[in-house]
Amino acid sequence: MRLRDALRDKLTEEELKYVPTSFNIIGSRSGAVAIIEIPPELEHKKYLIGEAIMSIHKNVKIVLRKLSARKDIYRTRDYEVIAGSGSTEVIHKEYGCLFKLDPTKVYFSPRESTERMRIAKQVAPGEFIMLMFAGVCPYGIIIAKHQPLVKKIVAIEINPIAYEYMVENLKLNKVEDKIIPVLGDVRDKAKEWYGMCDRVIMPLPKGAYMFLDEAFSCLKPEGGIINFYHWAHEDDLYSRAIELVKEKAREKGRKAKVLGKRIVSPYAPRIYKVAIDFAIT
Repeated sequence: MRLRDALRDKLTEEELKYVPTSFNIIGSRSGAVAIIEIPPELEHKKYLIGEAIMSIHKNVKIVLRKLSARKDIYRTRDYEVIAGSGSTEVIHKEYGCLFKLDPTKVYFSPRESTERMRIAKQVAPGEFIMLMFAGVCPYGIIIAKHQPLVKKIVAIEINPIAYEYMVENLKLNKVEDKIIPVLGDVRDKAKEWYGMCDRVIMPLPKGAYMFLDEAFSCLKPEGGIINFYHWAHEDDLYSRAIELVKEKAREKGRKAKVLGKRIVSPYAPRIYKVAIDFAIT
């Protein structure tokens, strides 16, 4: 049943027009958290909406309403509980991998599961990978599971809570031998692996370009792949991101060739997170 249908006898026809058509569910059958954006027009009906979500999705134990955009370097939001109660910590399952996390304390987007697998399918045996802004390590774990012959993945995360979850998730998925968890700022920590990497993954839409110096420095002298993420208006999704990477390549005496590009997910009204894959030579 759709949320709008569940609310049909509780809201007016005018109010039903504003009911969100989608929301995130993070967790599993044994327990999940739902996260929804409530428009101003439905502020007075937010608790009804929360209860309706729980009636449709029996595994949801708590419904959170977004109160802010993502903020600070940890990329977290403020939330309000509009239904249910208890802990917001869950175990989320994706492509057979398990991710323990609390979405109120760390960044995690279930909508990027397809993108994570897309990157995993690109990885060849023997690759040494730098994973920036790793979070609870969904990219790294899916890569290690899908491509068990990957040489090593260095996963750097600045949020200490996300880092602790990452360490736990590596054990949950039995990939401790493939992934090196690192707590700290990419600018400080990536230096140890300069010149060693075949691939650099940069899954941070707002601000990844500020770490392109580190990304290029991580690549082997002969080059490699950069999976770059950016955000852009729907009128021109890719040109600025491509320009940023090509400018940095010229500065470094290298060349950047676009291998592919795609929309990953909505970021804001008419703004999208986009992915561009570059071959650096």
